[in-house]
Amino acid sequence: MRIRRWVLALVSVVAVLVIAVLWLFLQAEPIFSSEGRAVLITVHPGESLSQIGDELAAHHVISSSFAFHLDDIVQGSYVVRPGAYEVPQGSSFSHVRSILTGPGVPEVTASPGLTLHEVAVAVANQKGNAYGDAFVKDAVADITKSPFAQGSSLEGLIGDTTYLILSTTTPEKLASEMVASFNKEAAVAGLTPATTLNGLDAYQLITAASIVEKEGYYPRYMPQVARVIYNRLARGGPLQMDSTVLYYLGQDGGTVTPAMLQINTPYNTYKHTGLTPTPICTVSSYALNAVLHAPAGSWLYFEVVNKDGKTVFSDTFAEQLHQEQVAAKNGLG
Repeated sequence: MRIRRWVLALVSVVAVLVIAVLWLFLQAEPIFSSEGRAVLITVHPGESLSQIGDELAAHHVISSSFAFHLDDIVQGSYVVRPGAYEVPQGSSFSHVRSILTGPGVPEVTASPGLTLHEVAVAVANQKGNAYGDAFVKDAVADITKSPFAQGSSLEGLIGDTTYLILSTTTPEKLASEMVASFNKEAAVAGLTPATTLNGLDAYQLITAASIVEKEGYYPRYMPQVARVIYNRLARGGPLQMDSTVLYYLGQDGGTVTPAMLQINTPYNTYKHTGLTPTPICTVSSYALNAVLHAPAGSWLYFEVVNKDGKTVFSDTFAEQLHQEQVAAKNGLG
């Protein structure tokens, strides 16, 4: 019995010593840390702290993922939201914890259908009005960096993706990244600054794609909508697209009233023939491919006929009127 008690006492002492050593190591860890350059750590949904620790070690943010895991056990676990985080190399565990439990790197998504103004508002919401205002100015200045640009607007010429606003990302750099992203997107679609198709130059094709983006909405219908636009341009009549009128008014969707149709603006495609002076939104690869590869067809009209988004294309106005009646019966219009 004495031997057993002695062994238990020895085990207890050793356990206490081990815990004490671990505690001293974890407390001393910040002393040995020396912060270096910041690296980007991406946390994916469902990742554990152990997996995050492995990535931190791989990027030399911490020296040991094992010690990081021990710190988690001793100090208590915490939840890290998915996202991107800037963490200096050589950070202490406590510093890593403070970063991973705080807000991640601000990000802005230029989704298809968003206007440049809406993207600028999103930038301002993430980084403040001063940064947002500077971004708008730099976006105008960066017009010279887009090989597709005409005029003084980058509308429609920014890439459809998510942008991380790092601590080193200036407004000018952010605008440049958006331009470069679109250039890559256009290249993948086969659009170059020298492209011409159906009597339209590259900028006009992007403008047409932006109208397709807003009017087609569903990728599966975009090619036919592109053909409708081509057919209406070919006959010399107005495009009569609601989205262009709403763009001028700063509205995203909604009903176009008779009063709106009387507004004299080149974006009113009921009063003026041809395309709008500029694109009206950010375009997706689907919309770009739709205008570059529109199917053959004689459609001049299209109508969403049910709440599932089913769209029917018609050759004649009589057919269009019938589809409008179908839509009305289904609670649309």
